[in-house]
Amino acid sequence: VQLQASGGGLVQAGGSLRLSCAASGRTFSNVATGWFRQAPGKEREFVAAISWSGGTTYYADFVKGRFTISRDNPKKLVYLQMISLKSEDTAVYYCAAGPRLGKYEHWGQGTQVTVSS
Repeated sequence: VQLQASGGGLVQAGGSLRLSCAASGRTFSNVATGWFRQAPGKEREFVAAISWSGGTTYYADFVKGRFTISRDNPKKLVYLQMISLKSEDTAVYYCAAGPRLGKYEHWGQGTQVTVSS
C-alpha cells in the first residue's frame, strides 16, 4: 500500500481542516489505517485509527470530540476531520496502514498543519 497525505495548511486557532490520505496499490479495504503526528522536537504520537470496516475507531485523549477519522474504501481514502484546532495541534501529520489496528507497516509522507494563535 502506498499512502499520500494531503490537506494540511495554515489555519487560525478555532478553525478546521480536513486531511486526506489516498491509498494505492494492493487492496485497501482490508487494512486498518491511522493518523499520527510529530511536532518539532517531539516524538511522533498517535492521533486516531480506524478499522478496515470503519466500524471501530480510536482516538488519542487530546483529540476526542475535536477530530473524526473516517474512510471511504471504494475511493481508497481515509479522512481526518479536525475542528476547534489549537496551537498545540501544530505538527506534521502522517497516515499509516497495516494488517490490524496498532500494527502499521506502511507510512505516507506527512502533511504540515500549522495552527496560529
